Amino acid sequence: MAPTIMTVDDSASVRQMVSFTLRNEGYEVIEASDGKDALAKIRPDVKMVITDLNMPNMDGIELIRNIRAKSGFKFIPIIMLTTESQAAKKQDGKAAGATGWIVKPFKPEQLLAVVKKVLR
Repeated sequence: MAPTIMTVDDSASVRQMVSFTLRNEGYEVIEASDGKDALAKIRPDVKMVITDLNMPNMDGIELIRNIRAKSGFKFIPIIMLTTESQAAKKQDGKAAGATGWIVKPFKPEQLLAVVKKVLR
């Protein structure tokens, strides 16, 4: 069975693009609209989380901290997919526990290359 990946973004079009790209490669996808939604939907079979940074209700950094606090998700790969590219923001993400960083706009091949590399 294909790995399940959660995509978290307040933009429906970004979620659709990420989901479409991943599903075309055979992955299962769970979509969430913000950090709170993601925490409500995350399941033990989720193998990776791809999250935006700037979202209402709960941002990506807070989401990462919450996911890392759960015993079953301490080591799950979490990729930030965001328009933010400043070193300070990346450092905040890394400190919270982000595995990697992709800057929007992104190419589907770029996303897939990161997913395959991290899920190896």
